[in-house]
Amino acid sequence: MTTIAVVRKKGVVAIAGDTLTKWGPAKESAEYVVNHTKILRVGDSLLAVTGNATFKHIVDDYFGSFDTPPALDSVGDIFRTWNRMHGEFKERYFLQAEEDKEDAIESTRLDVLIANPHGIFGVSGQRTVQEFSRFYAYGSGGDYALGALWTVYGRDDLDAEAVARHGILAAIEFDDGTGAPVESFTIPLAAGR
Repeated sequence: MTTIAVVRKKGVVAIAGDTLTKWGPAKESAEYVVNHTKILRVGDSLLAVTGNATFKHIVDDYFGSFDTPPALDSVGDIFRTWNRMHGEFKERYFLQAEEDKEDAIESTRLDVLIANPHGIFGVSGQRTVQEFSRFYAYGSGGDYALGALWTVYGRDDLDAEAVARHGILAAIEFDDGTGAPVESFTIPLAAGR
C-alpha cells in the first residue's frame, strides 16, 4: 500500500510519496523502518514505486546492475526498458507470471511514476507508458491524491513540489494504506521541455 505523485509546473518536475509499509493489517511507519523510501534515483531520473514492498528492492537492484543506467527520457525508451526488465523480473527475481487468463498481457505487478529533466511519466503494471502534462498519482490513495492535485494545481502560490506534497497529504488523510511523513524531490526540466 502506498501513494505516489508526480507534478510538472513552471519548468520544474516534482515527485512525492508516502513512507508507510503495510503487511496485511500491520502498519510499519517511517518511525520504525529506516529504509522507508519509495523513491529511487536511476541516472537523472527519480522513480516512485508502488506494489509489494519487495518491488522497491527489486527495482533498485535491477537498475543498480548497470554500469550506465538505461535512458528513461521518452515513452519509447521507458517502454523498451520495462519490457527487458519484465523478463529479468521473472528470471532473476522470481516474479510469478500466473494471473487471470483474461488478461492479454502478463503484468509486472507494479506501477511506477518517473520524474526527470524530460518530463513526468507513468508505467502501469501492464507496461503501458504515459507521459503526463501536469500531474498524476498511483497507489492505494491515488484517487484522493488525484482529486487534491486537480484542486490545487492552478494556484500560483504553490510550486510543483508543494502541489505533489498536497496530493500525498490528502491520501494520508483518507487512505488507510498511506502514511506520513511525505518525501518529495524536484528536478528542473531541460531547456525546451
